[in-house]
Amino acid sequence: MKSNQVTIVDIANELKMSKSTVSRALTGHPNVKPETRAKVTELAEKLDYQRNMLSISLITNKTKTIGIVLPDFFTSFFPQVVVGAQEEAARQGYSVIVSQCNESYETEVANSKVMLANRVDGVMVSLTKETLNYDHWKAFIRKKIPVVFFNRVCEEMMVPKVVVDDYDAAFRAVEHLISIGKRRIAHLAGPAQLVVSRKRMNGYRDALIKNNIPVDEELIIEYDLNLTKVKMYVKHLLGMTNPPDAIFAVNDPTAIEAIQVIKQAGKRIPEDIAVVGFSDNYGSNFIEPSLTTIAQPVKEIGKTAMELLLGLMDKDISEWKPLIKTLDTELIVRNSTVKQAQEQ
Repeated sequence: MKSNQVTIVDIANELKMSKSTVSRALTGHPNVKPETRAKVTELAEKLDYQRNMLSISLITNKTKTIGIVLPDFFTSFFPQVVVGAQEEAARQGYSVIVSQCNESYETEVANSKVMLANRVDGVMVSLTKETLNYDHWKAFIRKKIPVVFFNRVCEEMMVPKVVVDDYDAAFRAVEHLISIGKRRIAHLAGPAQLVVSRKRMNGYRDALIKNNIPVDEELIIEYDLNLTKVKMYVKHLLGMTNPPDAIFAVNDPTAIEAIQVIKQAGKRIPEDIAVVGFSDNYGSNFIEPSLTTIAQPVKEIGKTAMELLLGLMDKDISEWKPLIKTLDTELIVRNSTVKQAQEQ
C-alpha cells in the first residue's frame, strides 16, 4: 500500500470500522470515543494518511487554518511573535499561513485577499506603517471571520487587541535617562499614524514634563522607519549648537543605527550621549556598547493573540467582545546608558 494513496476506506477496512466512524475520528467529532479516535489517528499516522482539507472544509465550513499578516520580517520581533502564535495554534489543532507586507499598504490589502481566498478561519494582524484605511479587514468581520490585532492595532475596529503599555514603557525609559543625569533627551519617533508611535511619544513628553524638563520640539524627529535616514537625523542632532545628551529611539533598529553614527562621530556612549531603544531585538545585547532597551514579551504576544482568536471560533458574532490584553514590559539596563552595567 503506497502511503500517498491511503484513503479513509483503507483505514476503515484495516480497523474493521465504518467509513463514517473513521471520518468523524479524523475530524475531531465529539461523539467518537477517545479509544476509537486513538486507534484511528495512530494508524493514520503510521500509514502517512493525508487528510483532504478541501473536502473537510466543505463539510465543516472550517479549514483549521489561521492567517497571520505582518508588516515586515526585518527584525526578530515579528518572527518571534509567529513562533508563539504557531505553538498555540498547533496545540489547538490549527495550522497557520504567514505573510509579510514589506511595510506596504497595497501589499497588506493583497495579502488580506490571499487569506480570504484560502478561506482562513481567522486572522491575526499587525498593520503596516502606511495603513490608514481598514476596509479590507472590515470585510473579514462582514464575512464573520474573526480578526485580532496585535502590536500595531486599528483603534476604530472593535475587535480584540494584544498590546504592551507603550506609554508607560516609554515613560520609564525616559525617566531612566533622567535618573542618570541626562536633561537634553532627543526622541527619534515613529510615524504618527501608528498607535505605538503616538503612545511612545506621549510617554516621552510626559516623563520630561513630570521632571520639570521643558519639551524641546527641535529634539523630536518623527520619521518613517526607513533606517537609511537615521544617519542623517543623528548627524543633525549632534551638529546642533546645544546637542542632546541622550536619545530615546522608537525601536531597537533605530537605536542601533544611532549608536553606530555616534561612535563614528567620536562621541562616547553613554558619557557624551546615552541611547535607549525599544523591543530588545536580537542583537541589542551584542552591539558595542550593549543597548539599554524595553523588553517586550514577544512570544507571549503571539500566544495571547492566538488564544483570543481561537476563543472566537465557535462563538456567534454577537458574542465577540473587543477585549484588549495589555502585557508587561521590562526595562533592561545595559552599557549604552550605564557604563559597566551588569548584562541581564
